[in-house]
Amino acid sequence: TGAGKHWSDNEVRALINIWSDEKIQQMLEGATRNKEIFEEIARRLMKRGIDRDWKQCRTKYKNLKYEYRALQKENEHLGNPRRKMRFYDEVDCILRRQPLGPSSWGCESSSLLSGTKNFSDEIK
Repeated sequence: TGAGKHWSDNEVRALINIWSDEKIQQMLEGATRNKEIFEEIARRLMKRGIDRDWKQCRTKYKNLKYEYRALQKENEHLGNPRRKMRFYDEVDCILRRQPLGPSSWGCESSSLLSGTKNFSDEIK
């Protein structure tokens, strides 16, 4: 199944793009039994040619959230961040619930879509 297979930047971008969908965010909010949600995310990834099962998607989602929150805590104490996180701006946009525009994700950072196919058309 490719368990333990490293996620490429494009795979992570696609996962974040799907995660940013308002419907997915609403489903994830407060959900404790979320297998079906991650099965939907895995299906959407498959449509983009990315073969990941729901467990891999859930693990990557949890790891991104954990790393983001750990960095937030660290920055509160230090003030000056020593560590950097890949995709920090994108995860920050989602977790702060800023409006997500198709080109800039509602943030000033458009780095998520630079050099990659724009998937925003698929999110309706």
